[in-house]
Amino acid sequence: MVESSVKQRYAVIGAGWAGCAAAMELARAGHSVSVFEAARTLGGRARRVERENTVLDNGQHILLGAYTETLRLIKLAGQDPAELILTLPLQMRYPPGTKGMDFIAPRLPAPLHLAWALLRAKGLLRADKLALMRFSTAMRWMGWQLYNDCTVSELLQRFDQTDRLNRLMWHPLCLAALNTPPERASARVFLNVLRDSLGASRRRASDMLIPKANLSALLPEAAARYLAQHGGAVRMGAKVAALRTLPDGRWQLDDGESFDGVIVATSSVQAASLLQGLHDPRLDDAIGRMQAFTPEAISTCYLQYDASVRLDLPFYALVDAPQQQHWGQFVFDRGQLDSNQAGLLAVVISASGPAAEQGHAPLAQAIAAQLAQVLQRPELAQPVWTQLITEKRATFACTPDLARPGNASGVPGLLLAGDYTANADDRTQDYPATIESAVRSGVAAARVVTTGKMAKQT
Repeated sequence: MVESSVKQRYAVIGAGWAGCAAAMELARAGHSVSVFEAARTLGGRARRVERENTVLDNGQHILLGAYTETLRLIKLAGQDPAELILTLPLQMRYPPGTKGMDFIAPRLPAPLHLAWALLRAKGLLRADKLALMRFSTAMRWMGWQLYNDCTVSELLQRFDQTDRLNRLMWHPLCLAALNTPPERASARVFLNVLRDSLGASRRRASDMLIPKANLSALLPEAAARYLAQHGGAVRMGAKVAALRTLPDGRWQLDDGESFDGVIVATSSVQAASLLQGLHDPRLDDAIGRMQAFTPEAISTCYLQYDASVRLDLPFYALVDAPQQQHWGQFVFDRGQLDSNQAGLLAVVISASGPAAEQGHAPLAQAIAAQLAQVLQRPELAQPVWTQLITEKRATFACTPDLARPGNASGVPGLLLAGDYTANADDRTQDYPATIESAVRSGVAAARVVTTGKMAKQT
């Protein structure tokens, strides 16, 4: 971004990943930026928490090599992704003996890496592999685009994907990417993710990136330092309760400072509440779209064992079978990411509403029993301690043809940023509610507020 010849003052409300991205882009353009964050920890719904005298995350995340904007900003903030992130080739590997699959892509040029992975995959029958090949070929021919949206389940049925392939690959990928069950999830958005990872021309785009640093340290805290170096500031514990426009067209936060523009980078629920206070009919459409979202939860269960406990891989996929009280979908060995967390396992449950209804203690006990059974390690049934963290509004339900607001609110100088926004230029670029979509939205909002034009997402 070329620095602006006119330095202006901007306010960013919310220091989650969208807010941090917006603030960094504004500062990089030469503007004065103040970020207002109600909490005492940076990162929003992807942040550091402290439990049992241990630094954890409020959710275990996997990033993708396709998350180009996130990686760009991590570098811009002075961070080295190689030190903070464990990079693994694309894989879907289940514990041996669980009737799962073992699929791992070699470091070959795309798309040869996927062809070789499929050829060597264990646990898939010939019919499964042929079905996957047909699906991949058809999607490439279609440009990974679906103009008439449907559910992921309907798409998979349309292309004759096998039950085994759905259970071991497509369904867990859909849950992990969209945090929405396949029978309700948008096929168009799912294909957007697959296009930028499995269908990308760069092999690295399909890499799986697991943060070794806590989520707040990965970018938000570095973004705050970047702002300070560029004359801006992040104000913690600073909740903005109201906005109002001034006669000169500037914006005032509560009854305090005034700014040339404002980017609201809170959750959609908080943003809708803040915008309602303006009583401006131009905001009705954006508010209505935000209020129509259905929340989806994500739960992460941390289980601490003796420091000698270690998995054979950094993470495994797990077959979730709620009827058997097997709720876990992925298990991560945190000790392989951070030596200070030896013996700590993290189990992720996406779209976790039904699981969370079990209650914290029963759910943690069920997960420990699941690990002991599927990993064939009885000692895992008795962790030293467990900590269950459930984000009840982790994402919105990413359903077909969901009407999402864009960055432009409808009122000049007031922008929206968050993982819930849509790409106003091209619906085929819409992402689910992920860290990358939050970052992309923040970058786009910053460019709109400074140039008045929507930047094309890539």
